[in-house]
Amino acid sequence: MILDGTLVLPDRLAPGRVTFDDTIRAIEPGPVAHEATRYILPGFIDTHVHGGDGADTMEGVAAIGRLARFHMAHGTTTILPTTITRPWPDVMDALRAVAEVRHAGLSGGPAIHGAHLEGPFVSPHRLGAQPPFAIAPDPDHVAQALATGVVRVVTLAPELEHAETAIAAFAAAGVRVSIGHTVASFEQAEQAICRICAAGGTVGATHLFNAMGGIEGRRPGPATALMCSDAGHAELIFDTHHVHPASFRLAHRLMGERLLFVTDAMRGAGLGDGPSQLGGQEVMISDGIARLPDGTLAGSVLTLDAALRNALAAGTSLVDAAKLVSHNAARYLGLTDRGALVPGMRADFVVMDGDFTVREVWVAGQRHT
Repeated sequence: MILDGTLVLPDRLAPGRVTFDDTIRAIEPGPVAHEATRYILPGFIDTHVHGGDGADTMEGVAAIGRLARFHMAHGTTTILPTTITRPWPDVMDALRAVAEVRHAGLSGGPAIHGAHLEGPFVSPHRLGAQPPFAIAPDPDHVAQALATGVVRVVTLAPELEHAETAIAAFAAAGVRVSIGHTVASFEQAEQAICRICAAGGTVGATHLFNAMGGIEGRRPGPATALMCSDAGHAELIFDTHHVHPASFRLAHRLMGERLLFVTDAMRGAGLGDGPSQLGGQEVMISDGIARLPDGTLAGSVLTLDAALRNALAAGTSLVDAAKLVSHNAARYLGLTDRGALVPGMRADFVVMDGDFTVREVWVAGQRHT
């Protein structure tokens, strides 16, 4: 198979063609046949997504397939369905459902790399839109989660009881430990980063700036610890509601390829304004913003193609914007086989027009939209 257009390569834009089967066989810069503007980008990777198209990860196998296919239509070729803080049996049911979908494979859908366990190991004092079912990451609960074999990222508030042993267990299992939904101080976050690294783990941050306090001159908070660490990666929800464009530019300048866009999308993504739900809580979507009745932001209705367009509007180059939705997440997850247009990589592509609207999505060499 051959696609041609403007190739979004790791270091530049170049007209040319990509030859592939299930993997990329060759990248050949040169004249192209297409007269209209047509960009070919590496497939997008979303490490934090609760739902979309009326479906939620917590609802099981069919819902996971539905939300995954919805996000694939917006360019996502690798996805981590994400749990929410609910009673522990519900969380375990959701993890088992993600494991089932991953094991069976999702026909006509993106790659299911695993699950993001966001909750219940979060601070009850910094729930954000998480329901009030937070628990400490004690050894028994951590062992049960790991036994599913599907957890790839865990959100953890480092100030919780048992956090130190949980960090060691998750890191030893190769799970990315993502600091978030936390009231930790700068010092506590810095100490957690050191513990994750000492355990051989990979440091993450769950939706940087959100549910972790702000940055003040005398109270720098965990966001500062994460941005200052050479080891820390960080998710960012760039719908321009969760994070101001100037705050995005600051994080991007400091973190570069350690910053990755996520959607944190909830079930109402793709359905327009109106009532919805998140974790059993009533949500109202108005003007593209999802909120609980008390006004708290309740996830988002973002898709990664929209996040890329927002980055471009904020002055980011297309090469760097593409990394924010693909390469950087692959690097964070340790996925060395995707995230860039390079020979030998998986043939995961997003074809976009001159307005950066998704026109085609290819997963492992198969066209799905």
